[in-house]
Amino acid sequence: MKKQTVVHTPTKDLGESIDFYKRLEFEMLSEKDPTVFTDGKALVEINPIRHARAGIKMYAEDWSENLPSPDEVGKILETDDGYLLCDPNGVRVYLANGAFEVDYQAKPESFGLTGNYAGLSIEAHDIDKTAKFWAALGFVHKDGDLAQGWASYSNGSGMDISLMKPLMCPHLFFNPGLTYFNSGKNLTNIGKLREAGIEFAEEITQFNTDGVADNVIIRDPGGYGFFIFND
Repeated sequence: MKKQTVVHTPTKDLGESIDFYKRLEFEMLSEKDPTVFTDGKALVEINPIRHARAGIKMYAEDWSENLPSPDEVGKILETDDGYLLCDPNGVRVYLANGAFEVDYQAKPESFGLTGNYAGLSIEAHDIDKTAKFWAALGFVHKDGDLAQGWASYSNGSGMDISLMKPLMCPHLFFNPGLTYFNSGKNLTNIGKLREAGIEFAEEITQFNTDGVADNVIIRDPGGYGFFIFND
């Protein structure tokens, strides 16, 4: 079953969200139904429907015969176009019936002002239970070790997820959050974000011995977090 996975973000004002992603220099792939942006790697679908919530959306032709067991993922709700699940930390997962029909080809590198996209981060209250939830949706271990408090998973259709235990991150944490690692060059990205008029939810000095804010967190108009880090 061919799948495509996208970041799913709500909005109270579609125009405001479109402006935000354009200022990040993401490319608009589709303006409406669905509204989709990319930075070359991440795919972001903006949903103006009032009951939309932050999470991910997985497209497939027909989920009805490929649903995970409720014993593995908890209650599964039917929606107009598929199903709705929720991971142990409140992260919504939309399973949409039908192909993802937006023309998209992943690029070798991200090109937005946010830098190098590294997937989604989720802070997990029960990291073992959370890992089992995502495994039931086809996410396979990629790196790290749950016993050490961090591990990453991939589903091979456009989405990597990193899970981490609580009390590891000394900064604001929005669940889930898009993660960017900029290999020591983050001050350049931060400068470009300032020039673009992007507001910072937090400027982080915790990891810099000189007290320089070399890591920042931003949020889109729907509240989706972006961790833009210097690692």
